[in-house]
Amino acid sequence: MGSREWDSSADAETGCVRRRVARFEDGSIEQTEDWIASEVPIAMSYNGEAHVVMLATPMDLQDFALGFSLSEAIIASSSELETIRIDQRLEGIEIGMQIPQPRAEAIAARQRNLSGRSSCGLCGTQQLEDVLRHPPTLTAAIAITADAMHRALNSLAAAQPLNLRTGATHAAAWSDIDGSLQLVREDVGRHNALDKLVGAMTRQAIDVQRGFLILTSRASYEMVQKSATVGIGLIAAISAPTALAIHLAESCGVTLIGFARDDGHVVYTHPQRIVEQDT
Repeated sequence: MGSREWDSSADAETGCVRRRVARFEDGSIEQTEDWIASEVPIAMSYNGEAHVVMLATPMDLQDFALGFSLSEAIIASSSELETIRIDQRLEGIEIGMQIPQPRAEAIAARQRNLSGRSSCGLCGTQQLEDVLRHPPTLTAAIAITADAMHRALNSLAAAQPLNLRTGATHAAAWSDIDGSLQLVREDVGRHNALDKLVGAMTRQAIDVQRGFLILTSRASYEMVQKSATVGIGLIAAISAPTALAIHLAESCGVTLIGFARDDGHVVYTHPQRIVEQDT
């Protein structure tokens, strides 16, 4: 059998490993060790049928499995995810899930069997309809102040231990309406981090109508699609959105904010949900 393609000694709680490096700085060379973010193939299957392989950080995998299943509309609620089995393989990790048979048949009908990348979870989708899946329009969403959003943003960096160690990961975070961070999940892939957050929020019964989402990445179409699918109505991204993401957010009733940083932010859709100052 072949050698391992990933290091199983990677701590599932830290998501990183130590590697020897040559550090060049100020004209000198130092032989040292550095923390490197783990990135491994994670295969997901439903009812024994392979569905997708994602490259992801091997931590918070229970959250990942549940969040992916919800944000991709494979299941409608956590109660439909009957079992989750996580197995270590030579080449990576396999997550086997059991769902109601009608749901499994719906997956087959969509004919979606994709190989995901850490940068794009839609790569390999076979049908245009699968890419442009339109979530239900959100009819209710909370309003927040700009001050609350920036309070959450200012506390986010310290809540990313994996990125502080490696400098290589994205985060998806959930804040309450007052700007207090409630949950953070990290991954080398921005959409993986979001799926992990969705799974964690669902497992902890956090109300998506009582807070807002923060992304340390750009707001792509898929990020808006996943968020709207699970009922998140307000997204603040540190980087820019794409035109297709703005179009989807507008049509789905999602408030989309980009360039959310210390010195300001840009509201692209449904600005009525942002109040500029605390009252």
